Amino acid sequence: MALTELQLHGTAALLLQAADGARAVVTLHGGHVVSWLPAGGHGEQLYLSPRSGFAPGQAIRGGVPVVFPQFSDRGPLPRHGFARNRAWQLLRAGDDADGAATVVLGLSDDAATRAIWPYAFALELRLRLHGLQLELDLVCANPGPAPLQFAAALHTYLRVSDSAQVSIAGLAGCPYHDAVDGQDKTQQEDRLSIAGEVDRVYAAVKGATTVSVQSESDARRLQVEHTGFADIVVWNPGPLRCARLADMPADGYRTMVCIESARIAQPVVLASAQSWSGLQRLRLLA
Repeated sequence: MALTELQLHGTAALLLQAADGARAVVTLHGGHVVSWLPAGGHGEQLYLSPRSGFAPGQAIRGGVPVVFPQFSDRGPLPRHGFARNRAWQLLRAGDDADGAATVVLGLSDDAATRAIWPYAFALELRLRLHGLQLELDLVCANPGPAPLQFAAALHTYLRVSDSAQVSIAGLAGCPYHDAVDGQDKTQQEDRLSIAGEVDRVYAAVKGATTVSVQSESDARRLQVEHTGFADIVVWNPGPLRCARLADMPADGYRTMVCIESARIAQPVVLASAQSWSGLQRLRLLA
């Protein structure tokens, strides 16, 4: 395994490379994965907005933001919590027996987090990289005396050539909350297409979700699996909302779709000295 320190738009980052050539880049700001290139010469799989800021306290737009301890505006904290805006620490890195490269980043409470969320916590983000897959394992421990409740998500922006050519399988028959119109619904179609703004939280999704991209320049299938997490979020801002996002180009919605593993509908509750783990596996299907 090769682990290289670098600067990305002035932000400290780590380039992780497995023996088979698979690569990923993660910034210490936010514990934020911003790039993933599977082995075998496959191209970039994650979307990163060219207008994203990288300043301290500012969320990076794209890649895989860590959402913790609040999802969206469902609570009193800043949108999507504070983990994606905090400085994480490199805890360890190495090779696994199967040749996968692994790096572990950590974040814990301090005076600033306790001022807005009065709980002790210890987060770890474990990246495991090899071949055609990237595993992200988010672990939370409660070292404090009081019970801890939180929501969490890995807000994954997948790069696509044309969002209008995307179809998403694995969600048929699943109930979801549609944040666009505020209604609770059940998906009837076998495959979800991206037409206009899409903002859905699917509760208690079992099995894998597969994203298919079919166009003249791009024909891929990406699979998203999870354990520990229970929900799936599908998001694309569509043209109108995207035009209002300062850190996205007006046509950015065309080249991304978010498929994120999450715990939202039923937040995690941890007693003192307990821990929780949520794993998301991204796999490029050859």
